[in-house]
Amino acid sequence: MLAQHAGAARWSYNYALGRKVAAHEAFTTARDALLDGIPEPTPEQVAAAAAAARGQVGRMPSSIDNLKAWRAERGDDRAAVEGVSPWWHTVSSYAISSGMRDADAAFHAWFDFRAGRRAGRAVGYPRFKRKGRSRDSFTLYHDVKRPTIRVVDARHVLLPRIGTVRLHSNLRRLIRLQGRDELQVRSVTVSRQGGRWYASILIAHPAPAVKPTRRQTAAGTIGVDLGVKTAATLSDGTVVPNPRWGSAAHERLTKAQRAYARTRRGSANRVRAARRVAKVQAQMAEQRTSWIHQVTTRLATGWATIAIEDLNVAGMTRTARGTLEQPGRRVRQKAGLNRAILDVGFGEFRRQLTYKSSWYGAELVVVDRWLPSSRTCSACGWHNPDLTLADRTYRCGQCGLAIDRDLNAAINIAAAAAQTTDPSREGRPTLARTKPARTPRDGSEPDTRDERDPEASYRVPDEPGPATAGPGEDAGRPPPNRWRPPQPSDRLASHTPEPALAS
Repeated sequence: MLAQHAGAARWSYNYALGRKVAAHEAFTTARDALLDGIPEPTPEQVAAAAAAARGQVGRMPSSIDNLKAWRAERGDDRAAVEGVSPWWHTVSSYAISSGMRDADAAFHAWFDFRAGRRAGRAVGYPRFKRKGRSRDSFTLYHDVKRPTIRVVDARHVLLPRIGTVRLHSNLRRLIRLQGRDELQVRSVTVSRQGGRWYASILIAHPAPAVKPTRRQTAAGTIGVDLGVKTAATLSDGTVVPNPRWGSAAHERLTKAQRAYARTRRGSANRVRAARRVAKVQAQMAEQRTSWIHQVTTRLATGWATIAIEDLNVAGMTRTARGTLEQPGRRVRQKAGLNRAILDVGFGEFRRQLTYKSSWYGAELVVVDRWLPSSRTCSACGWHNPDLTLADRTYRCGQCGLAIDRDLNAAINIAAAAAQTTDPSREGRPTLARTKPARTPRDGSEPDTRDERDPEASYRVPDEPGPATAGPGEDAGRPPPNRWRPPQPSDRLASHTPEPALAS
């Protein structure tokens, strides 16, 4: 039943997308016909031609328009009426409407990116979903006044048209909030990943104003420096080891992918091999996400202010292949570094900290990505422009401080966050972006603008350096504490939200 609803949602997405693509192609043809004969049209002429073409063709069909068209031609196999989907009565109608809403969202994302209203990576033209290639998922809605999505008990949830589904996890927290009339269940999204079905329940719940606890206030500010050798280094000396989930599952994933590559297209063995690959990848993703939940929960509940860097992960993991004219160097080493960076999950780490800090009364401060945290001495503020990735120990040329590179960066991040939250704070060197000014050839004012993102030039060190500072070289600082996972006695450690896992 779940797979059937996912297939219906995929079909409705393709149906709505086909109508939208046809309308867009008609609009493009009409606009180009109006601009034909104009060698170099001005923006005003292009806008006028677009408005005229829109008047000829009409507006882009919305999900409501597509639903009306679908109802007129869907058919019904119960009455032997031919149509595009005579089986529609066997699934929930909300699965059909959710697919059409997804088609609207895909076109809106593409339009917004073309218009410059959407930041982030490039959004391509919407494509049709293919069975076996796209993720199986669907969304079910209901009338909140007459709910059909109900939590039966801690282990069962009732889905419209599908019935009662048993869960591997429990919904005790949701039941407690429902008992106090503090929330409304709006929808449920069911998706398949690695052979398992997940039900994510969307609720409307008033966000209470949460203040930091006395323990958080006493702890103050903590700086977090994310890395590869150690997943995170805190400004108090705590080191979070990198579990390296990708390396642990590398052998199993390699065997599964090689077995898949030896199968024949369209065979049953290929389907089984694909499920094996998906299972390994899903387990690896679950391990990584669960570990990040533990670390971020402990940070959000332990300190009043958490400071992290605004890392450009896309630039850090950019390929080094280059072009045919200018091929890259050390491409395999850079690819290995990219895998290691993505294995830690910098983006997911920041995403979880963003919402958990508001849950537990903490404040998340994201310092400027141009902050030279690794190159600046945390004791006197001296700047070392020659520091490379191979230098794992920071040695100050002014005060003689020798300290672990990551710990030095974490202390600087915490200091920058303290300056942000308290501008009147004195006694710390000002940490800001520093870039030497270039004098143009024409003698005009120096150009201090940044030409590129510094994280985009993340390079593989030629020679590995020492992992940590030597004994006695930390200028009297306490030794780093080893990270321990959250214990059951830790406050709110068991309240990490996770989607309910359906059997």
